[in-house]
This record gives sequence, C-alpha cells and structure tokens, in this order.
Amino acid sequence: MTDSAKLSLGAKETELKLRQGTIGPDVVDIAALYKDTGLFTYDPGFTSTASCESKITFIDGDEGVLLHRGYPIDQLAEKGNFLETCYLLLYGELPTANEMSDFSYRVTRHTMVHEQMSRFYTGFRRDAHPMAVMVGSVGALSAFYHDSTDIADPHQRMVASIRMIAKTPTLAAMAYKYHIGQPFVYPRNDLSYAENFLHMCFAVPCEPYQINPVLARAMDRIFTLHADHEQNASTSTVRLAGSSGANPFACIAAGIACLWGPAHGGANEAALNMLAEIGSKERIPEFIARAKDKNDPFRLMGFGHRVYKNYDPRAKIMQQTCHEVLNELGIKDDPLLEVAMELEQIALHDPYFIEKKLYPNVDFYSGITLKALGFPTEMFTVLFAVARTVGWIAQWKEMIEDPHQRIGRPRQLYTGAAQRDYAPVEARG
Repeated sequence: MTDSAKLSLGAKETELKLRQGTIGPDVVDIAALYKDTGLFTYDPGFTSTASCESKITFIDGDEGVLLHRGYPIDQLAEKGNFLETCYLLLYGELPTANEMSDFSYRVTRHTMVHEQMSRFYTGFRRDAHPMAVMVGSVGALSAFYHDSTDIADPHQRMVASIRMIAKTPTLAAMAYKYHIGQPFVYPRNDLSYAENFLHMCFAVPCEPYQINPVLARAMDRIFTLHADHEQNASTSTVRLAGSSGANPFACIAAGIACLWGPAHGGANEAALNMLAEIGSKERIPEFIARAKDKNDPFRLMGFGHRVYKNYDPRAKIMQQTCHEVLNELGIKDDPLLEVAMELEQIALHDPYFIEKKLYPNVDFYSGITLKALGFPTEMFTVLFAVARTVGWIAQWKEMIEDPHQRIGRPRQLYTGAAQRDYAPVEARG
C-alpha cells in the first residue's frame, strides 16, 4: 500500500502524505498544501476533514460502531457506570478497584460549588432557559476557581477536569430549581453520581426523597451514552476555544453554547416537540405520509443520524432503558408516549424507513425517558451537557497535551468584493 497520494495541478504534481489510524479510513495530510501549491481545500462543515489526531473515541457510522478507548459503548453502558467511563475517557484505561474508589472520592468531594454561586443565579430572570443559565454559570466558574486555570500545569489541568465533572450536575440542578422556583438542594456525598443528581433535582426540604434504583440506573446510562461522540460540533468548539489557551471553564461554556443548537444537543427536545405536534396515534399516518413526501418540509425528529447510516449503537441501550423506566413507573396511558411507541414500531418495520435507514436514534428514546423521569423539555439539553462535560474535558486535555497542537485558524473561500477605493459620502452615487 502506498504511503502517499499525488495531486495533479495542470503540469505540476504534488505529493501528499497518507496517515493511518488504528482503525478507520486513512487520511491525506494536507498541512503543507498551501505552502507547496498556494491552494487551500474547501470543505464546508468539515465533513471530509480530520481536524485533529485523537485516541479517545472512534465512530464507524456505516457499521453503527461507537468505541471509547476501544471499548464498545453498549458494554460500558450495560456493565459499567458513568464515573467508570469518565475515568476511561480521562486516563485511557478502565480503573482498578482502588483507582475507581479514589476517583469517585475526588469527584464526590468536589460536587459543592462556591456559596456565592447561589447569589449569582438570582441575576437571571426566572423564565430564562436553563441552557442560558448553564452557559453563564459554567463560564463563571473561572471567576471562583483561580487555582485551576493554569493550563500549563498538569496538576491544575486535572483539578479543573475533576471540578468540571463534579460541579456541572450541581449547576444543572440549580438551574432547574431556579427555573421552577424551588430552593437549591445541596449535593450528598453518600449518593452515587446519578442518584445525587436526581436528588438535587427532585428533592424538597419538606420531605425525604426516595431514590428509585431503576430510575437512577437509567440516569446513569443516559450520562454514559452521551459522554463523548468524537469531533462533533460542540467538541470541535471546545477544542477551537482551547487552542487559543483559554481556561477550561470558558472552553466548556463555549461547548455548552454550541450544544444548545436544535441540530445538535436540542435534538431530543425537538423529538418530543414533534410528538406533541402529532398529538395522537390516529394522526400518525398523516405525518408518516408527510415525512415520505419530498415536497413537504416536515421531518421526523429523532430518526436517522448524520453520522450513523446504520442503527445508532446508543439507541439499542436507550431503547431498553426507556422501556424499563416506563414499566417501573407504570406509564401506559400517556398520549405522547403512545404516539412515540407507535412511531417506533412503524420505523422499525416500514420498508421506507428500513430502506432509508431512518432508525430511531438515541435522541428519540432519551427524550421519552427524560419526560418519564419528570424533566421538562427545556432541561433535556442541560442533561446532555452534564453528560458530555467529561468528553469535552478529555478532548480539551488531550489537545493541550498534544505537542503538535496549534491555534485553530480555518481558511475560507472569499467571494466578496475585490479591492476598491474609499469615496467620500458626498461622492457616492
């Protein structure tokens, strides 16, 4: 196999190096293309461009594969837990029993936030979207934790990483409580990561909150399934912000802002809004017909995926978890969930959906599950941000420790006006 590719430009021929990953397609190294030819490449959306080298996550969309450090996502979600996946993403290996105990201890002891943060929240309007609150509050962490913003110090980088994993659920729960007008609930060190988050969201001071192990396990799986997803829009945003040397809290806030978009983290909220638009099982045929009509702008949200051209590997686990939660809670007569279950069956058996590979994706099932757990739709993307924080921080840390990393500076194809001379206002026609 050749280790280079040749690019012919008229009479001139340029040789470009080929680079091989552990698995996945080879890449053409075009770093020297401009220097050698005076040309840039044009790739809107970076769909054919590798922006970095990474050892964290691998996706094969055609085969429906998602690996974290080589481990299939279904094994991590079914056999492990979220904090174990966090350790794997950060350190590269699954922890031993002692390493897991130490890591859990460090995360648990960092879950509280500075008490002044509670007053910071009162600066937001009560009807502010929780994601707007998250962007502001996570960015504000850099104003409270000055001792972990030196990105050149490996110890401070790790302290910042632990703090982000530990404090993001607390800030998210505070955003939820503020949004609904209830008092903040402090984290508890005797609870697991998922249990603690549910407790902070749903406990009230006037009565004890009982942790349901089925629901806590579902929450943990949701976190695990969303922990990282390679170089998606928000992760690329974190890396680009981090390439300038910005502190980690600011970089994660940038990632949260990007995640807020309905085409990215807001997809599960959009899927639930679509179910509400359909309204009842009787109207499903009408919307299925519209989805099949190329001239109708209506699209079924929560089906298919930009990367996965096969069944989303996360959706298989999320489907199982979704049904476990619905059975545990005895939810059988919710019109929205009836619509969702009927749509699921159609998508899995209708030849049109099978041919187009429009399978229900992780957003479809996670939206239904989160609704059943009691979260309003405006909190869905917030929970995504809680889970994805570890992926962002692992990717940021990898980038900072890469000796070849440079500040991101994409090029452009300029199609504006050519150079022209300034004319005084009275001389302009």
